[in-house]
Amino acid sequence: MNQMTRRGVVALSLVGLCGLAYLAWSANRGAAPAAAQVAAAPGPVVVEAASVAAFDFADETSAVGTLKAGESVVLRPEVSGRVVGIGFKDGAVVGKGDLLVAFDATIQDAEVAQARANVELARSTYRRNQELLEKKFISPQALDASGATLKVQEAALQLAVAKAEKMRIRAPFRGVVGLRSVSVGSYVKEGEELINLEEIGSLRVDFRLAEIYFGRLQKGQALEMTSDAQPGKRFAAIVEAIDPQIDPNGRSIAVRARFDNAAGELRPGMFVRVRLAFGERKGVLMVPEEAVIPGGQPAVFQVVDGKAVRTPVRLGMRRDARVEITEGLKLGDVVVSAGQLKLKPGAPVRVQQATQAKP
Repeated sequence: MNQMTRRGVVALSLVGLCGLAYLAWSANRGAAPAAAQVAAAPGPVVVEAASVAAFDFADETSAVGTLKAGESVVLRPEVSGRVVGIGFKDGAVVGKGDLLVAFDATIQDAEVAQARANVELARSTYRRNQELLEKKFISPQALDASGATLKVQEAALQLAVAKAEKMRIRAPFRGVVGLRSVSVGSYVKEGEELINLEEIGSLRVDFRLAEIYFGRLQKGQALEMTSDAQPGKRFAAIVEAIDPQIDPNGRSIAVRARFDNAAGELRPGMFVRVRLAFGERKGVLMVPEEAVIPGGQPAVFQVVDGKAVRTPVRLGMRRDARVEITEGLKLGDVVVSAGQLKLKPGAPVRVQQATQAKP
């Protein structure tokens, strides 16, 4: 083969390779947009959904509370002294004014006797001076002086009686005394704890409710209580007071109710469950709690024409894993109940499982 023939073969080979490269480039160029189009159009997101349903139920709420005595006090002496008498038995019922603890009041009683004698003397002097003034034997100034002396001695008597009375601790109201920690002969310092006194004929129960119930609470409203100490029994109580200030930390209302405990079935300090009924509500729109998108402004993903639509809502009460929708949805609307974390507004969805909530 001569040199010219070899050059022709090489030239033809180069032309063929260039042609094959061009064909490959053209094929890849046409396939790339198609692949990009496929990647840009992903399939719908598979979700679970539920429809908005209407419920009829009793409008009520529950809370936990603590029982407190109708009146409660820890008795402490205002002065120091030695105990000479105890007028009660542990856990006994005492009446208002009953003597509970007596301290050695020998000095105080003597001061009272002295003050009484001084009053009698001053009173006799004043009466005698009145007679002498009528007979013109003394001046009016002398009568006034004896009258002032009488008042001073009467005030001294009141002071002595008050000091002597502080040596005797009496019950400020009718109630049940606790367990004493002192005995006859004990020396008790000022302010030391002697005994607690509880009025348990009526008990108070303190509890808290969410602020959304503020407008429906009112004084005199009836409620029901249960206690683990009395299983199967229900106790009626009446709302006695509502704290006018909302707790800024927990956004809750402090409520106090009064319970008639004449039978003595409950005791202060017990834990109770409180149920407060406001009436019956009909046609309350509710969705599963898991349908609400967590965080921020309450919202749900609503399924409209096969696409996810983020819908802001206003929530109400919660019950049985459902939440009330007061604004934003209507009866029969379909919302995503599972899989919403994978969704974006406008994303196509395919409902894998739809549930219809029933009252």
